[in-house]
Amino acid sequence: MNWLKRLKYDPIKPLTRSNDIVLQYFADRDLLDKKTNPIRFVREQPEVERIIKKQTKDGFWQSRQKDANSVQNYNLIETWKQLRFLAEKYELDKRHGCVAKAAEYIFSCQTGDGDIRGFLGNQYAAYYTGAVLSLLVKAGYEDDPRVDKAFRWLLSSRQNDGGWIGSPMIHPPWKEQIKSMTTKSETVKTWDRTKPLCVNSTGMILRAFASHPAYRKREEAVQAAKTLKKYFFWRTTIPRTATRTTGCVFNSLTGGIT
Repeated sequence: MNWLKRLKYDPIKPLTRSNDIVLQYFADRDLLDKKTNPIRFVREQPEVERIIKKQTKDGFWQSRQKDANSVQNYNLIETWKQLRFLAEKYELDKRHGCVAKAAEYIFSCQTGDGDIRGFLGNQYAAYYTGAVLSLLVKAGYEDDPRVDKAFRWLLSSRQNDGGWIGSPMIHPPWKEQIKSMTTKSETVKTWDRTKPLCVNSTGMILRAFASHPAYRKREEAVQAAKTLKKYFFWRTTIPRTATRTTGCVFNSLTGGIT
């Protein structure tokens, strides 16, 4: 670890000495290359059990947010949140029943177009499709035809500059967006492809490409990453976007696309 010599303090020691035994586990395994217990050790931890205990028999997690007049799939959003913990933080995969059931529920929300629908009502949400797709790949579904269909949809929904916007409903006035996302309005499937990419959305989507052993090598993914990289440390006109640009770019590019 020659990089440690460049640092004034050793950042590994606090991790290996943490009271969080799961954090210790991954620090020993990934940073110190120590021989550790099988990954099922993580599955057996109380914090993981608490998440799994709340999963329904149909594979989703029940959201506390409810609106009888809304077409928002709040259970899908909650399931995505919990799968982030299971597949990303704790590295559980489809060999674990809880992950397999969650994945099947998410796939049940896939449309004929290929996107995962319900995050923004009936509207396209490429960035959410990309975000959940990265988790499915990490969970071992990289060869699933439904995953391939979602990747092909993402490739077909790019802007002319090679990146992605969040949703076709991002441009109308905000009140119109809210109405379209929360009522049974028709899905908007055409939009202005000449608009520049959204850095946050493109960053979230590229995480999926970076996670996949084959799609990370696609020329379209490489080009999108190169375009996104131009915004590194670039201050946008939207403060909230500006504060997140670096993180989205870094998370995507360090995944191995370029």
